[in-house]
Amino acid sequence: MIACGLSTLELRSIVEGAFLPLNCTCTIAQDQSMTVQITEPSTGQVNLFVTGISLGRLNTSREISNLVAELRDELHTVAQPQLYSRMA
Repeated sequence: MIACGLSTLELRSIVEGAFLPLNCTCTIAQDQSMTVQITEPSTGQVNLFVTGISLGRLNTSREISNLVAELRDELHTVAQPQLYSRMA
């Protein structure tokens, strides 16, 4: 169980569900850090891969929400050049 009272399975479910319809996979390491991988379901292309997310920083639902927002921002930043190249 992590500090906010959720099990790691519940935390993974919340984060992974936040990125549907993309495939999001969260893994929890023994050192209580999380890795998030977001892939395009049709191609399997990895759009975002973030490691070393400390579970210690996720003490409230607000902090989990902030993490999802940060990951979405990063995903948008990484995907933006691809959007422009498709439009050209």
